[in-house]
Amino acid sequence: MPHDLAPDVLRVELIELGDAFRAYQQQPEPDLALLALLHDRKARAFRLWADASGDGSLHHEAARAEKAAQTTREMHANRFGHPVDDTAGGDVPLVERLLTRNQATHARAVLDYAQSHAPYPEAEVRLAVLLLTLRAARAGTGNITGQDLTGWLPGDAEQVLQRLVEADWLRLPGTVAAAMASQPEDPTSITVPALLPEQTRPFDFGKITRARISGWAQKVVGDRKIRKKKLGAATRLLALYTAAHTRPDGRLGYPEDGGLQLDHVAAFCTQSPDQVAEHAELLVTADWLAEADTAAGRLRGQLAERVLPLGGLL
Repeated sequence: MPHDLAPDVLRVELIELGDAFRAYQQQPEPDLALLALLHDRKARAFRLWADASGDGSLHHEAARAEKAAQTTREMHANRFGHPVDDTAGGDVPLVERLLTRNQATHARAVLDYAQSHAPYPEAEVRLAVLLLTLRAARAGTGNITGQDLTGWLPGDAEQVLQRLVEADWLRLPGTVAAAMASQPEDPTSITVPALLPEQTRPFDFGKITRARISGWAQKVVGDRKIRKKKLGAATRLLALYTAAHTRPDGRLGYPEDGGLQLDHVAAFCTQSPDQVAEHAELLVTADWLAEADTAAGRLRGQLAERVLPLGGLL
Protein backbone atom coordinates (compact mmCIF):
# COMPACT_ATOMS: atom_id res chain seq x y z
CA MET A 1 0.00 0.00 0.00
CA PRO A 2 1.52 3.39 -0.98
CA HIS A 3 2.40 5.53 2.04
CA ASP A 4 0.74 8.57 0.43
CA LEU A 5 -2.46 6.84 -0.65
CA ALA A 6 -5.43 9.20 -0.76
CA PRO A 7 -8.10 9.69 0.38
CA ASP A 8 -6.76 9.34 3.88
CA VAL A 9 -9.92 7.54 5.05
CA LEU A 10 -9.16 4.73 2.59
CA ARG A 11 -5.59 4.42 3.84
CA VAL A 12 -6.82 4.20 7.44
CA GLU A 13 -9.41 1.59 6.51
CA LEU A 14 -6.81 -0.60 4.78
CA ILE A 15 -4.48 -0.38 7.79
CA GLU A 16 -7.31 -1.23 10.20
CA LEU A 17 -8.45 -4.03 7.93
CA GLY A 18 -4.98 -5.58 7.92
CA ASP A 19 -4.91 -5.40 11.72
CA ALA A 20 -8.36 -6.98 11.91
CA PHE A 21 -7.35 -9.93 9.71
CA ARG A 22 -4.20 -10.49 11.79
CA ALA A 23 -6.25 -10.37 15.00
CA TYR A 24 -8.72 -12.85 13.53
CA GLN A 25 -5.90 -15.28 12.75
CA GLN A 26 -4.91 -15.20 16.42
CA GLN A 27 -8.37 -16.27 17.63
CA PRO A 28 -8.45 -19.75 19.20
CA GLU A 29 -11.75 -20.63 17.44
CA PRO A 30 -13.07 -19.68 13.99
CA ASP A 31 -15.84 -17.08 13.80
CA LEU A 32 -17.38 -17.42 10.34
CA ALA A 33 -19.77 -14.50 10.81
CA LEU A 34 -16.88 -12.17 11.62
CA LEU A 35 -14.75 -13.56 8.78
CA ALA A 36 -17.51 -12.93 6.22
CA LEU A 37 -17.80 -9.32 7.38
CA LEU A 38 -14.03 -8.86 7.11
CA HIS A 39 -14.10 -10.16 3.53
CA ASP A 40 -16.93 -7.71 2.78
CA ARG A 41 -14.85 -4.83 4.14
CA LYS A 42 -11.88 -5.98 2.07
CA ALA A 43 -13.97 -6.09 -1.11
CA ARG A 44 -15.26 -2.54 -0.57
CA ALA A 45 -11.83 -1.20 0.34
CA PHE A 46 -10.08 -2.82 -2.63
CA ARG A 47 -12.72 -1.51 -5.01
CA LEU A 48 -12.17 2.03 -3.70
CA TRP A 49 -8.41 1.50 -3.87
CA ALA A 50 -8.69 0.40 -7.50
CA ASP A 51 -10.72 3.51 -8.34
CA ALA A 52 -8.29 5.79 -6.52
CA SER A 53 -5.12 4.29 -8.02
CA GLY A 54 -6.31 3.19 -11.45
CA ASP A 55 -4.83 -0.28 -10.80
CA GLY A 56 -7.15 -2.75 -12.53
CA SER A 57 -5.67 -5.76 -10.70
CA LEU A 58 -7.25 -4.47 -7.49
CA HIS A 59 -10.71 -4.97 -9.00
CA HIS A 60 -9.77 -8.64 -9.35
CA GLU A 61 -8.78 -8.74 -5.67
CA ALA A 62 -12.09 -7.10 -4.75
CA ALA A 63 -13.99 -9.75 -6.69
CA ARG A 64 -12.01 -12.50 -4.93
CA ALA A 65 -12.90 -10.99 -1.57
CA GLU A 66 -16.60 -10.87 -2.52
CA LYS A 67 -16.46 -14.54 -3.49
CA ALA A 68 -14.70 -15.40 -0.22
CA ALA A 69 -17.40 -13.56 1.72
CA GLN A 70 -20.15 -15.50 -0.05
CA THR A 71 -18.38 -18.84 0.48
CA THR A 72 -17.92 -18.04 4.17
CA ARG A 73 -21.62 -17.17 4.48
CA GLU A 74 -22.56 -20.53 2.93
CA MET A 75 -20.24 -22.33 5.35
CA HIS A 76 -21.83 -20.42 8.21
CA ALA A 77 -25.35 -21.31 7.02
CA ASN A 78 -24.45 -25.00 6.74
CA ARG A 79 -22.85 -25.05 10.14
CA PHE A 80 -25.20 -22.89 12.17
CA GLY A 81 -28.48 -23.01 10.29
CA HIS A 82 -28.93 -19.43 9.08
CA PRO A 83 -26.91 -16.92 7.05
CA VAL A 84 -24.60 -14.29 8.51
CA ASP A 85 -26.87 -11.47 7.39
CA ASP A 86 -30.04 -13.08 8.76
CA THR A 87 -32.37 -10.25 9.82
CA ALA A 88 -34.81 -12.38 11.79
CA GLY A 89 -33.29 -11.16 15.03
CA GLY A 90 -33.19 -13.15 18.23
CA ASP A 91 -36.07 -15.41 17.25
CA VAL A 92 -33.68 -17.68 15.31
CA PRO A 93 -31.27 -19.41 17.70
CA LEU A 94 -27.59 -19.60 16.81
CA VAL A 95 -26.96 -23.33 16.85
CA GLU A 96 -23.97 -25.36 15.70
CA ARG A 97 -25.50 -28.30 13.84
CA LEU A 98 -24.14 -31.82 13.80
CA LEU A 99 -25.06 -32.08 10.10
CA THR A 100 -24.60 -29.55 7.34
CA ARG A 101 -27.61 -28.85 5.14
CA ASN A 102 -26.13 -31.09 2.43
CA GLN A 103 -25.49 -33.92 4.89
CA ALA A 104 -29.06 -33.59 6.14
CA THR A 105 -30.27 -34.10 2.57
CA HIS A 106 -28.28 -37.34 2.43
CA ALA A 107 -29.67 -38.37 5.82
CA ARG A 108 -33.22 -38.02 4.50
CA ALA A 109 -32.24 -40.20 1.53
CA VAL A 110 -31.14 -42.93 3.95
CA LEU A 111 -34.44 -42.65 5.83
CA ASP A 112 -36.31 -43.07 2.55
CA TYR A 113 -34.15 -46.07 1.65
CA ALA A 114 -34.85 -47.80 4.96
CA GLN A 115 -38.58 -47.26 4.50
CA SER A 116 -38.48 -48.77 1.01
CA HIS A 117 -36.09 -51.67 1.63
CA ALA A 118 -36.84 -53.07 5.08
CA PRO A 119 -37.91 -56.70 4.53
CA TYR A 120 -40.63 -56.51 7.21
CA PRO A 121 -42.94 -53.64 8.16
CA GLU A 122 -42.46 -53.61 11.94
CA ALA A 123 -40.93 -50.49 13.48
CA GLU A 124 -38.20 -52.53 15.18
CA VAL A 125 -37.09 -53.98 11.85
CA ARG A 126 -37.14 -50.62 10.11
CA LEU A 127 -35.08 -48.99 12.83
CA ALA A 128 -32.49 -51.77 12.65
CA VAL A 129 -32.40 -51.58 8.85
CA LEU A 130 -31.83 -47.83 9.00
CA LEU A 131 -28.96 -48.02 11.45
CA LEU A 132 -27.33 -51.05 9.83
CA THR A 133 -27.63 -49.38 6.43
CA LEU A 134 -25.64 -46.46 7.77
CA ARG A 135 -22.91 -48.82 8.98
CA ALA A 136 -22.65 -50.46 5.54
CA ALA A 137 -23.65 -47.59 3.25
CA ARG A 138 -20.28 -47.13 1.53
CA ALA A 139 -19.10 -50.66 0.73
CA GLY A 140 -21.86 -52.99 1.85
CA THR A 141 -19.89 -54.01 4.93
CA GLY A 142 -19.40 -52.64 8.41
CA ASN A 143 -19.02 -53.52 12.08
CA ILE A 144 -21.43 -53.78 15.00
CA THR A 145 -21.29 -54.83 18.62
CA GLY A 146 -23.85 -56.35 20.94
CA GLN A 147 -23.93 -53.05 22.80
CA ASP A 148 -24.91 -51.26 19.57
CA LEU A 149 -27.78 -53.65 19.00
CA THR A 150 -29.17 -53.61 22.52
CA GLY A 151 -28.87 -49.82 22.59
CA TRP A 152 -30.95 -49.53 19.43
CA LEU A 153 -33.54 -52.15 20.33
CA PRO A 154 -33.67 -52.98 24.03
CA GLY A 155 -35.30 -56.40 24.42
CA ASP A 156 -35.87 -56.93 20.67
CA ALA A 157 -32.40 -56.88 19.14
CA GLU A 158 -31.68 -60.61 18.91
CA GLN A 159 -35.06 -61.46 17.41
CA VAL A 160 -34.85 -58.64 14.86
CA LEU A 161 -31.31 -59.58 13.87
CA GLN A 162 -32.37 -63.18 13.37
CA ARG A 163 -35.23 -62.13 11.10
CA LEU A 164 -32.93 -59.97 8.98
CA VAL A 165 -30.51 -62.88 8.57
CA GLU A 166 -33.32 -65.27 7.64
CA ALA A 167 -34.53 -62.80 5.00
CA ASP A 168 -30.95 -62.58 3.63
CA TRP A 169 -31.08 -58.84 4.05
CA LEU A 170 -28.09 -59.20 6.41
CA ARG A 171 -25.22 -61.68 6.52
CA LEU A 172 -23.05 -62.47 9.53
CA PRO A 173 -19.82 -64.45 9.72
CA GLY A 174 -21.18 -66.46 12.64
CA THR A 175 -24.34 -66.83 14.65
CA VAL A 176 -26.73 -64.16 15.82
CA ALA A 177 -25.86 -65.10 19.40
CA ALA A 178 -22.17 -64.45 18.66
CA ALA A 179 -23.02 -61.05 17.22
CA MET A 180 -25.05 -60.20 20.30
CA ALA A 181 -22.09 -61.14 22.50
CA SER A 182 -19.48 -59.18 20.49
CA GLN A 183 -17.51 -56.48 22.28
CA PRO A 184 -16.04 -53.17 21.04
CA GLU A 185 -12.53 -54.67 20.95
CA ASP A 186 -13.78 -57.50 18.72
CA PRO A 187 -16.86 -56.30 16.78
CA THR A 188 -18.88 -58.44 14.40
CA SER A 189 -18.46 -57.74 10.71
CA ILE A 190 -21.72 -57.43 8.79
CA THR A 191 -22.59 -57.58 5.12
CA VAL A 192 -25.66 -56.03 3.53
CA PRO A 193 -25.83 -57.70 0.08
CA ALA A 194 -27.94 -54.96 -1.50
CA LEU A 195 -25.23 -52.40 -0.68
CA LEU A 196 -22.22 -54.28 -2.06
CA PRO A 197 -20.24 -52.41 -4.74
CA GLU A 198 -21.44 -54.61 -7.59
CA GLN A 199 -25.02 -53.52 -6.90
CA THR A 200 -26.59 -50.26 -8.04
CA ARG A 201 -25.39 -47.60 -5.62
CA PRO A 202 -28.30 -46.00 -3.73
CA PHE A 203 -26.11 -43.32 -2.10
CA ASP A 204 -23.45 -40.98 -3.44
CA PHE A 205 -21.90 -39.57 -0.26
CA GLY A 206 -18.35 -40.08 0.97
CA LYS A 207 -17.00 -41.73 4.09
CA ILE A 208 -16.93 -38.54 6.14
CA THR A 209 -20.59 -37.83 5.41
CA ARG A 210 -21.47 -41.47 6.13
CA ALA A 211 -19.76 -41.23 9.51
CA ARG A 212 -21.46 -37.93 10.33
CA ILE A 213 -24.93 -39.23 9.43
CA SER A 214 -24.34 -42.46 11.33
CA GLY A 215 -23.21 -40.50 14.38
CA TRP A 216 -26.24 -38.25 14.07
CA ALA A 217 -28.63 -41.23 13.97
CA GLN A 218 -26.87 -42.81 16.95
CA LYS A 219 -27.28 -39.62 18.97
CA VAL A 220 -30.98 -39.40 18.13
CA VAL A 221 -31.78 -43.03 18.90
CA GLY A 222 -29.58 -43.00 22.00
CA ASP A 223 -30.82 -39.66 23.35
CA ARG A 224 -30.61 -39.86 27.12
CA LYS A 225 -34.18 -38.76 27.81
CA ILE A 226 -35.59 -41.10 25.18
CA ARG A 227 -33.60 -43.95 26.76
CA LYS A 228 -34.59 -42.94 30.28
CA LYS A 229 -38.28 -43.10 29.37
CA LYS A 230 -37.69 -46.42 27.57
CA LEU A 231 -39.44 -45.22 24.44
CA GLY A 232 -39.85 -47.88 21.77
CA ALA A 233 -38.78 -48.23 18.15
CA ALA A 234 -41.77 -46.38 16.66
CA THR A 235 -41.13 -43.35 18.90
CA ARG A 236 -37.44 -43.43 18.03
CA LEU A 237 -38.31 -43.52 14.34
CA LEU A 238 -40.48 -40.46 14.89
CA ALA A 239 -37.59 -38.74 16.67
CA LEU A 240 -35.37 -39.45 13.64
CA TYR A 241 -38.01 -38.23 11.20
CA THR A 242 -38.69 -35.01 13.07
CA ALA A 243 -34.99 -34.30 13.51
CA ALA A 244 -34.38 -34.81 9.80
CA HIS A 245 -37.15 -32.43 8.70
CA THR A 246 -36.64 -29.13 10.49
CA ARG A 247 -36.17 -25.48 9.68
CA PRO A 248 -33.40 -23.37 11.29
CA ASP A 249 -35.70 -22.40 14.17
CA GLY A 250 -36.54 -26.04 14.89
CA ARG A 251 -40.02 -25.95 13.37
CA LEU A 252 -41.09 -29.06 11.49
CA GLY A 253 -41.43 -28.92 7.71
CA TYR A 254 -41.15 -26.11 5.18
CA PRO A 255 -42.97 -22.86 6.08
CA GLU A 256 -45.27 -23.13 3.08
CA ASP A 257 -46.32 -26.67 4.05
CA GLY A 258 -47.59 -25.83 7.51
CA GLY A 259 -45.90 -28.86 9.05
CA LEU A 260 -45.20 -32.44 7.95
CA GLN A 261 -47.74 -34.51 6.06
CA LEU A 262 -49.14 -36.82 8.69
CA ASP A 263 -49.64 -39.77 6.35
CA HIS A 264 -45.98 -39.58 5.28
CA VAL A 265 -44.85 -39.50 8.90
CA ALA A 266 -47.14 -42.41 9.76
CA ALA A 267 -45.86 -44.48 6.85
CA PHE A 268 -42.26 -43.97 7.91
CA CYS A 269 -42.96 -44.85 11.53
CA THR A 270 -45.17 -47.84 10.53
CA GLN A 271 -48.02 -46.40 12.58
CA SER A 272 -51.48 -45.04 11.95
CA PRO A 273 -51.96 -41.25 12.00
CA ASP A 274 -53.70 -41.52 15.39
CA GLN A 275 -50.73 -43.44 16.76
CA VAL A 276 -48.33 -40.76 15.49
CA ALA A 277 -50.14 -38.28 17.71
CA GLU A 278 -49.57 -40.56 20.69
CA HIS A 279 -45.87 -40.97 19.94
CA ALA A 280 -45.49 -37.23 19.40
CA GLU A 281 -46.85 -36.65 22.88
CA LEU A 282 -44.29 -39.13 24.21
CA LEU A 283 -41.57 -37.08 22.57
CA VAL A 284 -42.97 -33.95 24.21
CA THR A 285 -42.72 -35.65 27.61
CA ALA A 286 -39.12 -36.60 26.79
CA ASP A 287 -38.32 -32.94 25.97
CA TRP A 288 -37.54 -33.91 22.38
CA LEU A 289 -40.39 -31.85 20.95
CA ALA A 290 -41.29 -28.58 22.60
CA GLU A 291 -44.82 -28.88 21.22
CA ALA A 292 -46.78 -30.98 18.75
CA ASP A 293 -50.24 -31.34 17.22
CA THR A 294 -51.67 -33.40 14.39
CA ALA A 295 -54.78 -31.47 13.36
CA ALA A 296 -55.86 -31.26 9.70
CA GLY A 297 -53.56 -34.03 8.52
CA ARG A 298 -50.32 -32.31 9.50
CA LEU A 299 -47.77 -32.91 12.20
CA ARG A 300 -46.84 -29.47 13.46
CA GLY A 301 -44.36 -28.79 16.19
CA GLN A 302 -40.87 -27.75 17.10
CA LEU A 303 -37.75 -29.47 18.37
CA ALA A 304 -36.91 -28.72 21.97
CA GLU A 305 -34.04 -26.31 22.40
CA ARG A 306 -31.77 -28.96 23.89
CA VAL A 307 -31.86 -31.07 20.68
CA LEU A 308 -31.65 -28.25 18.11
CA PRO A 309 -28.07 -29.29 17.21
CA LEU A 310 -29.53 -32.55 15.89
CA GLY A 311 -31.91 -30.77 13.52
CA GLY A 312 -31.25 -31.68 9.88
CA LEU A 313 -32.04 -28.50 7.99
CA LEU A 314 -34.49 -28.59 5.11
